[in-house]
Amino acid sequence: MSALGTSPDGGAPVTAPGTSFDGAPRESPARLRRTAGFWLARPGLVLSVVFIALVLLAALHPALFTGRDPLAGVPADRLRPPDGEHLLGTDQLGRDLFTRLVHGSSLTLRATALAVFVGLVAGSLTGLVAGAAGGWADSVLMRLTDVLLAVPGLLLSLALVTALGFGTVQVAVAVGVTSVAMFARIMRAEVLRVARSTYVEAARASGTRWYAVLLRHVLPNAAGPVLVYAAVDFGGVVLQVSSLSFLGYGARPPAPEWGSLVAGGRDYLATAWWLTTLPGLALAATVLAANRIARALDGEAKESTP
Repeated sequence: MSALGTSPDGGAPVTAPGTSFDGAPRESPARLRRTAGFWLARPGLVLSVVFIALVLLAALHPALFTGRDPLAGVPADRLRPPDGEHLLGTDQLGRDLFTRLVHGSSLTLRATALAVFVGLVAGSLTGLVAGAAGGWADSVLMRLTDVLLAVPGLLLSLALVTALGFGTVQVAVAVGVTSVAMFARIMRAEVLRVARSTYVEAARASGTRWYAVLLRHVLPNAAGPVLVYAAVDFGGVVLQVSSLSFLGYGARPPAPEWGSLVAGGRDYLATAWWLTTLPGLALAATVLAANRIARALDGEAKESTP
């Protein structure tokens, strides 16, 4: 039946409750008030979402924020403090620090996204196989993850990036490998939980092949907590990637990775504090904002879990 009707006197059409004039469902005022109240009660989360959105926008379209060349310097403007012309000042070669920070967000976030992807895919596959196969395969894979968890993440990533070579991709892969163990453990736990569900047992009893049960029922229902952990892990991965870049294992200069920007101003702390302080504050704000969003997602996921 159409949501549109006619008035009792045959005049203008009227709409059914809860729908707009064209028949589309309308948001109820109570739901809108609840949504508005949720965000108004969490100003820190709102600021975090806005900040991360700006960082992502800078990484995707840096020209929206600055038209300067991040690699071009003006010797006459070297080591200028923040002012109206240079918002964050200039470095020892006269390059605009704000421009380099904006363009560096692309390098840092690309490495972060690649690292999270490596950990998510490799860890999820490991946990899926361990939980689904069981037996000796589960034991072997879980002992390997125990070995990864026993080594500090930064030390393991340093060893891997030394073996793989220097560069943004190598740093991302090295950092991603350090998070494989946690993804594997979470996925394995979820697979074991979902495998005991009634609908999975019913699918098996109906003669559905094991791989179809795994792909259609187990994996989709086990993926939620793993994706939430990927969001939780994002802030820590940003910090790890920047740490390796700070140590000189990232992209070669003059590439403006955030870690290398912090490292580049160490020799000028006494005379040009902004070279290290401002990129460091931007990095810290990004990590804190990502962690705040991740905590909100984790809380929503726990509330929705029966």
